[in-house]
Formats: sequence, structure tokens, C-alpha cells
Amino acid sequence: MKNSVHPMRAALLALGLGLLASLALAQNVKPPKAQLWMDVSTGGMAGMPEMDSAAMGGMGGMLGGMMGGRGGGNTTYGMARGMSFMPPRVLDIALYNRLRPGIEASQAIPAGMRMGERLPLLPPPPAQPAQPVRETEPSEVPQEYQREPPKGRILIYWGCSTEVRSGQPRIIDLARGNPADFGKAFAGRYAPDRGARVGPGHALFPNEKNTVSLSRESSLVGEHQVQGDGVPANFRFTLGAAQDLMPAIELQSSGSPKDSIALNWRPVVNARAYFLHAMGQAGENDLVMWSSSETADTGMGLFDYLPNATIDRWIKEKVLLQPETTQCAIPRGIFAPKGGAGGRGDDAGGMVRMIAYGSESNFAHPPRPADPRAVWEPDWAVRVRVKSSTMAMLGEQQGGRSGRSGRSADPSGSAAPAEAGQDSGAPATPSIGDVINPLGNPGNLLKGLFGR
Repeated sequence: MKNSVHPMRAALLALGLGLLASLALAQNVKPPKAQLWMDVSTGGMAGMPEMDSAAMGGMGGMLGGMMGGRGGGNTTYGMARGMSFMPPRVLDIALYNRLRPGIEASQAIPAGMRMGERLPLLPPPPAQPAQPVRETEPSEVPQEYQREPPKGRILIYWGCSTEVRSGQPRIIDLARGNPADFGKAFAGRYAPDRGARVGPGHALFPNEKNTVSLSRESSLVGEHQVQGDGVPANFRFTLGAAQDLMPAIELQSSGSPKDSIALNWRPVVNARAYFLHAMGQAGENDLVMWSSSETADTGMGLFDYLPNATIDRWIKEKVLLQPETTQCAIPRGIFAPKGGAGGRGDDAGGMVRMIAYGSESNFAHPPRPADPRAVWEPDWAVRVRVKSSTMAMLGEQQGGRSGRSGRSADPSGSAAPAEAGQDSGAPATPSIGDVINPLGNPGNLLKGLFGR
């Protein structure tokens, strides 16, 4: 018995020594002297032509106000993280220069970007001081405006399927009054935050000096150089096709809310994976959410850039769709209007969002030393992230418009003209009213859940 113990102890000792050796050989990595982040995003509304400030005229200001003052061609830093469709192509650049933080710099760009010879990188404007709150006399809130207790439900579906699968939906009944239930409804995976955490020490594009947008013909492919006080003189790198703008997603849908809604799209160049999410109202108090995930994840936190390793892992876990996928289906009737007393068929509808994840690319100079004992302090490092996203309306919209986006679709994934007699009087593309108010009355989605 005693002899049988010694081999185990020896194995544990060897394992411990191995771990200590690996820790001793861990490379001493220091942050780069200058770090550049580039986020590149393509967006659009399915079935609609591209929109810019010139084409939209006064509507640009209206939409800009609805999107937090970020509409039209006057882009601001941070838009690439969202689902911008005006302008349809967004470039965010952030530089952190440890030797001279918060100092203006510039980035020389290839002619193919069609944005001039160089882009200015400026520190963000100082934060506006908080305005003092003016105290008012307390008054009684009229009864008709008092907050009503939650009384609605959140119905969660998932998976590409023409029919509702067994075990669905997962129902969150807010009328039970348990605040944790609402948190469960939105629990799930979230994209890791690997972007720049911008502060006064950064220098950004776009900025007040330059808000030029990328055009349809723009390409980021070619040599880029960052220049400025304290910026390493060798801060020069070349972007290839994997870091270029992704094309717009050509998403098409067919089917009414009472039926299964078929979705298909052409393969997106450089896409590593896809994800779709839909949300809408069914009846007066039910909020319906659906995602293309094969697991019960609402997907509310997935519409952002993803690292390559995360994409690969979530494909294996069937959270994301394979890059060769070209079609999906929303289960039959989950967004259908509910009849009967209190039913609101005129408010029924929904919107589907889709994202195509591109690659995350990282560059550094000098490269990491092969000797793990050598100290590595790069002169500079660059992280480039690309994605493409789109939105489309589902089902019958206000005015009896069809929710199809552009041409009708068949299950094979090929686009075909709409057949005769198939809503021939409805417009083939959404109107600007559909874009501004894609869910009819968005307030109705939550009013029934949380009261007035």
C-alpha cells in the first residue's frame, strides 16, 4: 500500500513543478507605446435604398434626433458599435498614445478610402458640467398618471423552425411581481468589451474637424500611417481584404404574422457567422422575442463585435449560424395578432435584426519575441473589427403594408420576383414612415407590461 502511494505523490510533485516552471517562463508583456482601434460597420434597412443626409433632406434631422443626435452624415465616434443605417458605412478610430496622451494626431490613409489624404484624430471635447436640478414644490400625482403594476408577459422563442418547438415559449409573467423575473428575461450571453474605453487621453475620429463618411466605393485596403507628437515613427501598417468594409446584408423575408416567416439572404463576403433576433407585440400585453440561436438565449447582448475565438465557440454551441447558412425561419404565428376582447390586431407587428460578424484582426510591431524570457513592449498595436447588420419589418404594417423586404424569397435562398396576385398593391420597399415608426406604435410594446 505504501509503495502505491509514492507514484501518485511523484506525479503530483511533477505537475506542481511544471506549473511553477510555466509561471516562471511567463513572458513579461508591457502595453504598447501607442494603441489604435478601428471599428468598421456596414448597416442598412432591408429592401430600402441607401440613405444619406442629401437624399433624406429634412428627415435626416428627425431621424438624427430619434437616434440620439447621430443621424445624417454628421457621424460621431461610437456609432460603429450600434446598428447605424444613415450613413450606411461608419468608421470609428481611437488612438491612445502613452507617450503623449490626449494630443492631436492624424492617420494617413490609402486613396481607395475616398476620404482625403489623412484623417485628423482629436481628443474628445470636455464633458459638459451637470446642470443643477431645480427643486419644485411636491404635488400629488393625478390618479390617471400613476404607475400601474406590471401585468404583461414576455414570451421567448428560439431556433430556426417553421413550427414552434416543444418546450417553447419560455414565459416570464411580470404580473407575479418578482423583479428577478424581468432580469431572467434578458439574461444571456453578451459580447466581450474589447473596444477602446475612451477618455480624455484618447484621440478620435470622427470629430468636429472631420465627419466625412465612407462611400459605397470606399475601401480600407492599403497602407495606413499614424503620425503625431510622441507617436512612434514606425507606426505604419497595411490592411487587407479581411479588414475591409463588409457588404450590406441582402435580407429578404416572406410570410404574414400568422404563418411562418421565411428569411433568406445572400452570403456576405468575409462573414464568420450570423445571428438574427426579432421582437414584437402579440396581443395587448405580450412582448414576443425570438432568436436564431438553438439555445434559449434572448440574444439581446449579441449585436456587437465579437472576437474570433468567441465566434468559433458560439458556433459550436449553436448560438450563432454557420457562415454558409443562407436561410432561417421564424416559427408560425408567434407574432400573429391575438383576436377577441382587448385584442389589438392593428398594433401587431415586429422587427427582425440581423448581424454578420467579420473578423477581428490584431497587428503589433515589433512582433512578439520567440524567447518567452524576453520582454515584449510593442512600439504600437492595432485592433481592427468589422461587421455588417440590417433590420427588416415583419408582418402587416400600418396602412396594410406588407412586411416583405424587397423581393419575395423562396426556401432555397434565391431571390425571385413577387408572384402575381401576391399583395400587388403594396409597395416593394418600405416607406420612410415605416423606417421612422417600424413597429407602428413602439410605446404599445411596453405600455401594457409596465402600465401607463
